[in-house]
Amino acid sequence: MWYNNILETIGNTPLVKLNKITKDVKATVLAKIETTNPGNSIKDRMAIKMIDDAEKAGLLKPGGTIIEGTSGNTGMGLAIAAVVRGYKCIFTTTDKQSKEKVDALRAFGAEVIVCPTNVEPEDPRSYYSVSSRLEKEVKNSWKPNQYDNLSNSQAHYEQTGPEIWEQTEGKITHLVVGVGTGGTISGAGKYLKEKNPNIKVWGIDTYGSVFKKYKETGVMDKNEIYPYITEGIGEDFLPQNVNFDVIDRFEKVTDKDAALMTREIARKEGIFAGNSAGSAVAGLLQLKNELKEDDVVVIIFHDHGSRYMGKMYNDDWLRERGFLKDEKLTAGSILSKRESHEIVTIDCEKSVLEAVNTIRSLNISQMPVTQQGMFVGKITENDILHALIENPSLKSSSVKDIMTASFPFVDINTSIEKISGLINRENSAVLVEDENGQIQIITQCDVISAISE
Repeated sequence: MWYNNILETIGNTPLVKLNKITKDVKATVLAKIETTNPGNSIKDRMAIKMIDDAEKAGLLKPGGTIIEGTSGNTGMGLAIAAVVRGYKCIFTTTDKQSKEKVDALRAFGAEVIVCPTNVEPEDPRSYYSVSSRLEKEVKNSWKPNQYDNLSNSQAHYEQTGPEIWEQTEGKITHLVVGVGTGGTISGAGKYLKEKNPNIKVWGIDTYGSVFKKYKETGVMDKNEIYPYITEGIGEDFLPQNVNFDVIDRFEKVTDKDAALMTREIARKEGIFAGNSAGSAVAGLLQLKNELKEDDVVVIIFHDHGSRYMGKMYNDDWLRERGFLKDEKLTAGSILSKRESHEIVTIDCEKSVLEAVNTIRSLNISQMPVTQQGMFVGKITENDILHALIENPSLKSSSVKDIMTASFPFVDINTSIEKISGLINRENSAVLVEDENGQIQIITQCDVISAISE
C-alpha cells in the first residue's frame, strides 16, 4: 500500500500512555502524539481542511497565494499543502517565535515576514495587520485566518475527536489542551461531549493571555495582557474558534513551568515534544488532585521539540531567563567568587596619556570607555601600544580616536561556557549587570580563577 501524496498521511496519530512524569497522578494519562503528522504538528489537520473548504468555495484559485499570520505550525501545514497543490505562500509571524520554526517554513519555499510581538493586534506592524494588508495588495491571494475560520475547529470535530473516542474505546473522561486558536479543543471537545456530556474539557492558558479570566467573568480584560514566552498557546484577543461553552475551565501555567516541563517530557518519557505539551502537562499536574483512579485523561502534544532547540532545549537560553539554575558556573557565580570592586572606566574625551597613566597606576590591562555614562567602547594595552608605535603624537589625542568596540554584555545567568566563547583576541572581558544593578567586568583571569577553585 502507498499514499498518492504526503497529505494523505495526515491524522491517525498514536495515543501513548505517560508513566514517569505522571506517576503522582491517580488517573491514566494518555498523550495524543501529533508529531507524526507530515508537518510534525496537529496544525496539518486544520490547514488542509481550510484549504479544501476554500477551494470548494472558490476563495482559493489555481496558482493563488496563501497569506497567513502564523506562529509556524499552521504555516508548515499550509506550506506542505501548497507544495503539493501548486500555491505560493507568504507568512507573517512574531519575533517571539523560534528561529527553527521560521527556517522550517522557508525550507518549503515560503516567504516569511517577522513582525514585533509587543504591539496591539490592531497596530499596523502586528503580524495580524501585516497579513491582512498583504491579502489586499497581492493579487489572487487568500487568507485562511486560522483564528476565525471555523474550518479549523471543524477539522478537529471530524478527525481528532473521533480518533480519541475510538482509541480510548469511549473511556476518556478528560481532554486537556493548550489553547491558542481554540480549534483543537473546541472541535475535538464538541465531538467528545456529544458522545458523552460528562467528559471534562480543560484548556491550558498562559499568564499574559485573556482566556481564563474571560471564561470565568465574561470580561475581556486588557490588563491581563502582557508579553510572555510560552509558544503556541494564549492570545490577547478572542478568536472565533474558541468555543467557551465547550471548555469547562482554564488553568494558567507560568512560562518557567511550561519550559522546564517541556524538557522533562523528553527526559522522562522519551517524547520529543514542543512547548505547548509542556504547558499542558504542567497544567494537568496542577489539577491532579481533581482526578480519580478510573479517570482516563488525554493530553494533546501539538508539535515537535526540534522547533525549540534554540529555546526550551537550550540551557543558556533558560539560564538567561532565570528558568534554569544548576551547579554550572554562571556570570553571577563568577562575581560571587571574587572580591567586589568598582569597575574602572574612562571617558571617551580623556586623552590617551590619561588612559596610559590609569592603566599603569591600577595595574590593569583594559578599560571600558564611556560617554555620558554609557558604554561606547573599550581601550586595552594592545590598542595603546599599536597606536603609539604608528603615531607617537596620539598620546595627546582623545581616547575615542583609538578605542575599539565595547566589551559584550551578558546576563547574570549566562553560563561560563558562553562567556568563555565571547572572550577572544578582540574581547578580553565581558560586562554584566549584577544583582544590585551595578555594571561589573569579568576578565579572562576571573574565568580561570572560577574554574580552578
